Amino acid sequence: MQFICDFHIHSRFARATSRQINFKNLDLWAKIKGLRILGTGDFTHPIWLKEIEENLEEAEPGLFKLKNQKTKVRFILTSEISCIYQKNDGVKKVHLILFAPDIQSVKEINKEFSKFTNLKIDGRPIINLDAKEVLRIISVANPNIYVACAHIWTPWFSIFGSRSGFNSIEECFEELTPKIFALETGLSANPEMCWRVSDIDNFPLISNSDSHSLSKIGREANVFEIDEKNLSFNEIIKTIKSQDKNRFLFTIEFFPEEGKYHFDGHRQCNISLNPQESQKYGGICPICLRPLTIGVLSRVEDLADRPIGDKPEKFIPFKSLVPLEEIISESLGVRSTNSKKVSDIYNNLIKYFENEFNILLSVPIEKIENLGFKEIAQGIKNLREGNVSVIPGFDGEYGKISVFPQKNAEKIREARKIQKRLF
Repeated sequence: MQFICDFHIHSRFARATSRQINFKNLDLWAKIKGLRILGTGDFTHPIWLKEIEENLEEAEPGLFKLKNQKTKVRFILTSEISCIYQKNDGVKKVHLILFAPDIQSVKEINKEFSKFTNLKIDGRPIINLDAKEVLRIISVANPNIYVACAHIWTPWFSIFGSRSGFNSIEECFEELTPKIFALETGLSANPEMCWRVSDIDNFPLISNSDSHSLSKIGREANVFEIDEKNLSFNEIIKTIKSQDKNRFLFTIEFFPEEGKYHFDGHRQCNISLNPQESQKYGGICPICLRPLTIGVLSRVEDLADRPIGDKPEKFIPFKSLVPLEEIISESLGVRSTNSKKVSDIYNNLIKYFENEFNILLSVPIEKIENLGFKEIAQGIKNLREGNVSVIPGFDGEYGKISVFPQKNAEKIREARKIQKRLF
């Protein structure tokens, strides 16, 4: 049976998150999106952990559901932590995702972390310790907690970040490197980009939303084939580690250009540059003469030892999607995905076709057309065929993906001109 899973989300106790995030709403939105397994996020936060205990009950070993509810949605205990510390040539900022098998394991590790930081301050706590030492603490306190590196290419907060990272996994974790069980691609990269770096071939690549609001869950996800009778925390970990295409079917990705840090750039000056253009200016903004924020594509180019298109021996396929609300919004010519018109059509489509992943991945196009949504159907068809055009994101600005590339060709050309205008 197929399970679509999003392991990395946040509670309302992390910074810049929606106040509407609670377990009842997460269960509802998991159904709307088509997710069967969702990370709890933020289990290090005392109040959120209390809500986990009050609202969830174990359904299968290491997996939880809403108490006293008939629901197929399962929660897995996960949390993100931020390690900020001085090492070698400067300040390092590495984010880690923790997977815990049970509440007792969470309490054990929280007790250890509370020696170094106040866990009440933020759902994603900052721990001023070397990431290697944090990994050591976790391994000693509870070896059943698994650790993945979060959004590995993001400039500011990741293991390979251009502003705060390392050039290899081993440089960061040294002899403890084997204890890292997976790497998260992040919104500004996809597996194909990661495949260019042979240093990470042995690490499974996972994709998650890192969502700060309900509607963003599932924007990236993982698709597994698991016998429901065997469903458990351990089975999920084994499936990720296996890199077996019969079990780990594919990941669901953003088009990486839509991510906030794909190209190099400087948001204040509206400068967005591909790696070659950025090198021409020596990594300096040609308008204000300050350093550019070096994006994911350039960072991959720096570390790559394979040409584009090459694959490692073990790799998991992926599919690139655009959120349904964005397709509806573009088809209507409406700027905001939050408009009532977009919301009404979105809800109608969910009502007919059960969930968003069904609509984006498998519902026959003619069924959508027959409901009177011909332009939306065309947009979804274009998406499935990869017939899209892109304006890459840069320096904290999301990129734009058009599923109607011919219709919007002139707008896209003009936007690119403005974005690259130099004085």
